[in-house]
Amino acid sequence: MVNDTTLLLDLDGVSVVQVERLANGGRRVHLVTADETARACPACGVFATRVKGSAVTRPRDLPHGESGLEFRWHKRRWWCREADCPRRSFTEQIPQIPAGARLTARLRGAAGRRIRDAGSTVIQAARDLHLSWPTVMEAFRTQARDVTEAPLPQVAVLGIDETRRGRPRWEQDADTGKWRLTRDRWHTGFVDALGHGGLLGQVEGRTVADVLAWLATTDLDWRKGIGYVAIDMSATYRAAIRIGLPHATVVVDHFHVVQLANKMLSMVRRRTTAETRGRRGRASDPEWKARRRLLRNREDLTDDQFATMWNTLLGEGKIGQTLLTAWIAKENLRTLLALARTGADRHQVGHARWKFLTWCADSDIPEVRQLATTVDRWWPEIAAFIDTGHSNAKSEGINRVIKLVARNAFGFLAF
Repeated sequence: MVNDTTLLLDLDGVSVVQVERLANGGRRVHLVTADETARACPACGVFATRVKGSAVTRPRDLPHGESGLEFRWHKRRWWCREADCPRRSFTEQIPQIPAGARLTARLRGAAGRRIRDAGSTVIQAARDLHLSWPTVMEAFRTQARDVTEAPLPQVAVLGIDETRRGRPRWEQDADTGKWRLTRDRWHTGFVDALGHGGLLGQVEGRTVADVLAWLATTDLDWRKGIGYVAIDMSATYRAAIRIGLPHATVVVDHFHVVQLANKMLSMVRRRTTAETRGRRGRASDPEWKARRRLLRNREDLTDDQFATMWNTLLGEGKIGQTLLTAWIAKENLRTLLALARTGADRHQVGHARWKFLTWCADSDIPEVRQLATTVDRWWPEIAAFIDTGHSNAKSEGINRVIKLVARNAFGFLAF
C-alpha cells in the first residue's frame, strides 16, 4: 500500500513528515526519501548500506494552492561499498528529483507543455511558474523534441499551404525614388488534412524546390501512403506535387475558388463604376451600397435583402445589369461546388459545369470570362474536390494559430 503522505503530493519517492506554517502565510513541507532504490549507486547500481551523512535540498515543484509550498528534502549521503566503483559516495535521488536538480521533473515538463501544447509564450510561462526564461526555454526544447523527433503519422490527405511571416518591408531608392521590396518572408506548412496529425512540418519559402526539399526528408513508404493533396489554387504547389507525389490526386480547396469569384465581382464593380461614372465609387452609389450583399451567399440573404439588392441594381442600367450578371456567375459556380459529397453523378456535375461555363461565355464580361477560363484550367483539381470533399481547412486553421503564436512571441505593439 502506498503511504498516505506520499499520495498527498502525488510525488513518488518521497513522504511528508512535517508541515509548518510560515510567517508570510506559506507552508514549508519537510520530506524524507520513501524509495529504497534511491540507495542504489548511480555509477555501479549496487545498493549502499553505510550512511556517510545527511543533506537538505530545496527542490521546487508545481504550485499548490494560492500561497504555494516550500520543500525541504532531508536525504542521506551514502558510501558505495563497491571497491572498484569510481563513485565513492552519493546522495539519494529519485526519478522526479535527480541529484543536483533544483526543480522537479514534473515542473519542468509542465513548463515546456505550456508552450508546446497551450500556445503560451516563454516569458508568460516563466511568470506563471516563477521560473527564469532560460529554464523555461530549455524545458520547451525538451518537450518539443518529443514532437519533432517522433515519426510522422500515416497521412491519407496532405494539406499544403503558405503563410506569411510578418509584414513585407519596402525601401525607397535614393537615386530613382522608386520603392522596392526588400523582405517578404513566406513559409510553407504541411498538415494532416484529414486525420489528427496536425502540423507535420514547415519550411521557409514557397517554391517548388522548398516543397520537394521537405518531401525528400520523409520516408518513401510514407509518401506512397498519401492519396490526396489539398492546396489552394497555386500552380507552384501543383507542379511540386506532380514531381514529388506523382501518384497523389491534387484537390483544390473550394473556399479559394469562391474567393476568386468574389474578387471577380469586386473587379467588375470597380471597372464599371469607373467607366460609367468617370470616377471611383462613392458611398452614395447604389452599387457601392450593395457591395457587401453581392459578396454574400444567396442562402445567407433574406428575401427582403435579396429583393432590395436585385431591384436596386436592376434599375441602375448598365452598371446594375453587369453586376447582376457577374453575381449569377458566382452563384452558378457555388452551385457546382455544392455538389461535393452529395452523391451527384457525372451527368449532374457535367450539367452544372456546362451551365456555369455557358453563362460566363454569353456574359461578354472580361472578368467573368477570365473566371471561367481559370475554373476550366483547374477543372481536374476542382472535380477531385467534388468527388471527395477534401479541403484545406485544417491548414488554414493551423496558419491562424502560427500567426497568433508569432504575435504573442514578439509581443504586442504599444499605441
